Amino acid sequence: MKILVTGFDPFGGESVNPAYEAVKLLPDTIAGAEIIKLEIPTVFSLSGPAVEEGIKKHQPDVVINVGQAGGRACINIEKVAINFVDARIPDNNGEQPLDEPLQADGPAAYFATIPVKAMMQHVREKGLPCAVSYTAGTYVCNSIMYNVLYMCEKRYPNIRAGFIHVPFACGQVIDKAPTTPSMSLETIAKSLEYAIEAVAMDKAEAKASAGELH
Repeated sequence: MKILVTGFDPFGGESVNPAYEAVKLLPDTIAGAEIIKLEIPTVFSLSGPAVEEGIKKHQPDVVINVGQAGGRACINIEKVAINFVDARIPDNNGEQPLDEPLQADGPAAYFATIPVKAMMQHVREKGLPCAVSYTAGTYVCNSIMYNVLYMCEKRYPNIRAGFIHVPFACGQVIDKAPTTPSMSLETIAKSLEYAIEAVAMDKAEAKASAGELH
């Protein structure tokens, strides 16, 4: 099995992005699966083509995109991506699409095709916090999750795909409010490794409660 794992470059005034910094710390093999690491730009129009280039080059069985979600306290396995973009800030190329669909002929939403609850459970069983999330936002993270699932449906039906959000790294919150959650890069990387391990082990989706009341 080959798993393509991508992480974004820094954006929003940050000097680092813990997504790709943690991806770089992943081992080259997880549970027998070859891990291919790729940095992609935090740019609406370029991120999808960058991932597709990686797909064509490496022919992976699974694509997992990773992005930063400052304010979250642990890694979040995303369940759903929506066909909508509303950029609160410009991306790294100055693009700021507002109230637009990502794909004119796409469905309203896609569900991840990786076992999100099984991944959550596996990370927790290894002693680290993890949650399932039902919103990937309306910025480039949601955009890449949706667009990769769209391209998999249209052009790469044998590829499973999904998205993981990670919190700020500790060094990013030094000048932020003291209550801002963070996690060491090493712990983020271990959390990602365990989540990916569940996919590499071909774990079936778990029948676990991970819903929200609001």
